[in-house]
Amino acid sequence: MKIKNVSPNNHKRVFEVSTRQGLFSFPYSKAQPPPSGRDPLVAVGVDDELGREGFTFRLASGLEGSVHVDEVLEYNRDPGYMRDLLLYKLTLEASERVDESHLSKREIIRRLSTSPAQFYRLLDPTNYRKSVDRLLDLLSVLDCEVDLVVQPPGGRDRGA
Repeated sequence: MKIKNVSPNNHKRVFEVSTRQGLFSFPYSKAQPPPSGRDPLVAVGVDDELGREGFTFRLASGLEGSVHVDEVLEYNRDPGYMRDLLLYKLTLEASERVDESHLSKREIIRRLSTSPAQFYRLLDPTNYRKSVDRLLDLLSVLDCEVDLVVQPPGGRDRGA
């Protein structure tokens, strides 16, 4: 996803990042190196060398840092980005399980009732047009159980 514009908000201590999906904030404290009162931000802009998919900033000390749009989307828990991240993780797991499986790829394809081309698209980590359902079907054919764990922010169960 391309970044349209980025601007500093020193009052909130965040970068305000504008994309086609809207405006996102990214705290200075998450950037490396982080801008501070002792080393303030002096310049920020969308970086063409990152394909406009990130921005670069410079501090008064001369230190520079860059932030990719994926970091901004992950920080903001963007639903589309989080879906793609889930697909990516499931795809990597399915690919490992296929490699470890005693079943041949032909047998897996038969059990999925799909074509070889569709099977290989399922295993392609750069393909985000597949569905979570089909990946779950594949993992089921491989005799895997998939549990979805929902946790509150911070990753700990309540009361623990």
